[in-house]
Amino acid sequence: MQPKLLTFTLAAALCWAAAPIPARQTPAARSGPAFTMALTGDSIITRRLSVYEEPEFLRMIDLIRSADAAFTNLEMLFHDYEAYPMNQSGGTYMRAEPALAKELVWAGFDMVARANNHTGDYGVEGMRITTRHVAAAGLVQAGVGETLTEAREPHFLETAKARVALISVASTFPDHSRAGRSRGDIPGRPGLNPLRFTTTYTTTEAGLAALREAMATAGLGGRGGGGGGRGGAQSLSVFGTRVVVGPEPGVRTEPNEEDMTEIAAAVRSAGRLADYTIVTIHAHEGDRNRLVPAQFLVTFARAMVDAGADVFVGHGPHVLRGIEIYKGKPIMYSLGDFIFQNETLLRLPSENYESYDLGPDAQVADFNSRRYRDDTTGFPADPPIWEAVVAVPTFQGGALVDLVLHPISLGFGKPASQRGRPLLAEPELGRKIIDDLIRLSEPFGTKIEYRDGVGRVVIPAGGLP
Repeated sequence: MQPKLLTFTLAAALCWAAAPIPARQTPAARSGPAFTMALTGDSIITRRLSVYEEPEFLRMIDLIRSADAAFTNLEMLFHDYEAYPMNQSGGTYMRAEPALAKELVWAGFDMVARANNHTGDYGVEGMRITTRHVAAAGLVQAGVGETLTEAREPHFLETAKARVALISVASTFPDHSRAGRSRGDIPGRPGLNPLRFTTTYTTTEAGLAALREAMATAGLGGRGGGGGGRGGAQSLSVFGTRVVVGPEPGVRTEPNEEDMTEIAAAVRSAGRLADYTIVTIHAHEGDRNRLVPAQFLVTFARAMVDAGADVFVGHGPHVLRGIEIYKGKPIMYSLGDFIFQNETLLRLPSENYESYDLGPDAQVADFNSRRYRDDTTGFPADPPIWEAVVAVPTFQGGALVDLVLHPISLGFGKPASQRGRPLLAEPELGRKIIDDLIRLSEPFGTKIEYRDGVGRVVIPAGGLP
């Protein structure tokens, strides 16, 4: 592990002293050294961090550095354009200067997730080159590999207090990014660690009959099966989507059993080789809206805790989602964004420009202007995108004894050259962010208190709900 760096600026010291975080009393039965983690969401980094000196920024950096282990999702590729862009990406094609990997180390991070929808933006070579740069910076990484077996396996962080395992998964990805198996006569496919899922739509008998009739009218085989629609009297398959009869309309998502079983096996193995195991997933999918995790994510998260995960960290939707304490373990369905600098990429491939009818003379700023209609729509006009938390769980004797949520702001409303870099939020916004998490966590039976500028999850007695 890279040694934690210290910040000696007087401004940061004064700010830290001005707002102490009160210690939480823990049961006497819990013994052993306290072990803290600093956990963040998506890091789309295209600019240096180490040049800034605002007190709110330096205090946040000190918070991350002071943890025994610090994690972020690396939603970026590092290369010098040796690799070419694929015909399909995770959205914007992500790429930044390889030296920025060391900026994450400067900020105090030890571990990064690599499985996300941008893993394959520049193909297998872009993934491989990124792996080399991340390793050279000294970061532990997980979630990609030369085969599915490699992509699934845990990777380990060594610290003076404990050994930490990291398993990185993605449910949102272009299919070409998914790693594949090897066999005796053919090599595996390099890529990411996938969690696939199925979606089933429910409708009434009358609704299914109407859908079948509409497909038949369109010549899609809705009546007699075949073509785009098939199935029995109580179900219909429409272009690969299953529609079934139920008491009322709805949507049900379920994790792929094979994927979940294999990932759980890796978690069980990690639990026997490490003191703490983190399972992290990149998932855009929601249930009814982006603030609520999809049903398959809830099923998957709980299954990972059942398999031995100590912490479950979600990211991907670019907004905060609720927190659950399941069997004494924290499940954070999304920590939102930590660094969100997708507007200051150096170059973009033709596919991005062509999707907005921009010609060969267009530049990155022209793409941003067309995509976001001069900051009036999309990410720049969406405040929740720029609000998040740094989650700091504390364990003692293997038990969760504290979970503190530090609200951060990524600069909503600032120019593109400035927004996307995190700072501890000012009090009014910080209270709003924690209040949002309180509301989002209530359906999971989680109570969060706002105190001294931070949120603190109330840990149930004995660690159980």
